[in-house]
Amino acid sequence: MKEPDNQSAPPVLPPQQMGPQSGPPPQRHGTARYVFLFLFFLLAGGFLFAAWFFSSVGDALAMPNNTAYTEVTMRAGDPQKRIAVVDVRGMISTYMSVGDSMPLRIQKQLDLAAADDRIKAVILRIDSPGGEVMASDKIAKAIREFQEKNEVPVIACMEGLAASGGYYVAAPCQLIVANELTITGSIGVIMQSLNLHGLLDKVGVQPVTYKSGKNKDMLDPFGPPENTTPEQKKILDDFIQETYAKFVDVIEKGRAKKGLRSTDHAKPLATDWKDYADGRILTGRQAEELGMVDALGDFDRAVELAEDITGISKGTARIIRHDPPVNLGGILRLLGKAEETKQPPTIKVDLGLDIPKLQPGRAYYLSHHLLAD
Repeated sequence: MKEPDNQSAPPVLPPQQMGPQSGPPPQRHGTARYVFLFLFFLLAGGFLFAAWFFSSVGDALAMPNNTAYTEVTMRAGDPQKRIAVVDVRGMISTYMSVGDSMPLRIQKQLDLAAADDRIKAVILRIDSPGGEVMASDKIAKAIREFQEKNEVPVIACMEGLAASGGYYVAAPCQLIVANELTITGSIGVIMQSLNLHGLLDKVGVQPVTYKSGKNKDMLDPFGPPENTTPEQKKILDDFIQETYAKFVDVIEKGRAKKGLRSTDHAKPLATDWKDYADGRILTGRQAEELGMVDALGDFDRAVELAEDITGISKGTARIIRHDPPVNLGGILRLLGKAEETKQPPTIKVDLGLDIPKLQPGRAYYLSHHLLAD
């Protein structure tokens, strides 16, 4: 048997003892340094952005509103022969959380039209259930004065809804156009007051009122309804009837066949039109038969009439509108309104009724049953 050749096998060395290594330890701080620098610049940039943002917000809240209205072309045409469009949409009110109120916006748009001699006519485009008495009257007065001072016709174009105050603002216009299915009419005044006496009595709340005169608490929502005296009922009725008479007067003067309405397009009021001015709604066709509307049609028909009475060739007028500016300060104030007006705790009761949010004691030219919440 042959013995193994020990000389051919590699020598086996004993394991070396691991001692302390000489030289500097490995560097592990590079990644941490980059993370630190990144966080530093991120925080610094965040602080700079926050300072710029709050500075801009402060400037927006402090500076007066931008009053520049933007001209928008709705239809191309002759730049020297223009028709301006002014919109009345939604509930007519003097209150506006952001930007100008509706009467102020319309007044500014009419002023812009008056300052531009290239504008030959104005179309008042209405889609509204009406609204506040004062706001409706301000708009109607602005339209009447615009036509008288500038001899520029205003043509009302009633769209889906132009009831009560929506018709009030249309009445002074030289001509009124409505779709045959437009909901209009609703001539009248409404004032509401919810009486909560029975509800408060059930929960054991007893309101106490101090007043300077016997009629100071009329429309009191907390007292028994039977506390309203005949004298107070007469005061309220006289107020309603006087406001209603103003409505009728605006219609009769605005629809009279004289001045700018001395044209073949203008229709006189029917002799029995007041019989229908009892709060009822009317279709556009019914209003046209009563002389409350001059022509049936849509926006294009209103444009055709505007071109015809101003001597502009059909289809050649440029149609424009002036859009109000965006009020950043108003938007920010609106967003912060809840925080600014820290009201005391209140009890909210769901009565299960879908009631329009009308302010108690305020009169409205409003088609109450057409107003959606």
